[in-house]
Amino acid sequence: MGKKRLEDALKQIDHPIEVTYRSYELDPTMGRDVKEKMYETLAKKYGMSIAQAKANTDRVVQMAKEVGLDYHMDTLIQTNTFDAHRLTLYAKTQGRMKEMTERILSAYFTESKHIGDHETLTDLAVEVGLKREDVAKMLASEEMADAVRSDEQTAKQYGVTGVPFFLINKKYALTGAQPTETFVQALKKVIAENEITVLNSQDGVICDDDGCEIPKK
Repeated sequence: MGKKRLEDALKQIDHPIEVTYRSYELDPTMGRDVKEKMYETLAKKYGMSIAQAKANTDRVVQMAKEVGLDYHMDTLIQTNTFDAHRLTLYAKTQGRMKEMTERILSAYFTESKHIGDHETLTDLAVEVGLKREDVAKMLASEEMADAVRSDEQTAKQYGVTGVPFFLINKKYALTGAQPTETFVQALKKVIAENEITVLNSQDGVICDDDGCEIPKK
């Protein structure tokens, strides 16, 4: 949801902005094959009833719907996401990180696919233009594992404790799925700070490739 709001904000900014996705696991200890449903996990984690967990999740589903996303929490399959992160970083080396990230998020939140399963991940990778054999080989190895851990270590250094977390120019941070307008204002502020402001008049000597021009008095 935060990603979608950021993308909506970028459409309103007439300035080139590069977006880089980083790896972050909410629960690195989670197993690959989890039988427990989302509501049960939330209830246990936050000490609430199943009904309360469902009510809280329903609000998230409604917020997602307002920005054009279709979340299916009832059938969402919980799993360890480390391999999914490895795949997105591998996709980055092939120039497909944005597409891979979007495909995995859609598969997880909307299509209730098992994104911890290697075969599922391989199929998703093929859909965005990656080679099946190369992806299968990568997932079967430890390739990109260090890259994921490096991202997660960097997140710790920045004090990241949850997602979404947005870091702009390694200086400003926005946490949570902020309204689109908040992203717009923040980006405009950073862009304005990066612009060069000329403090003097044009009365000085100006030199370029053609020589120097002395202003007339």
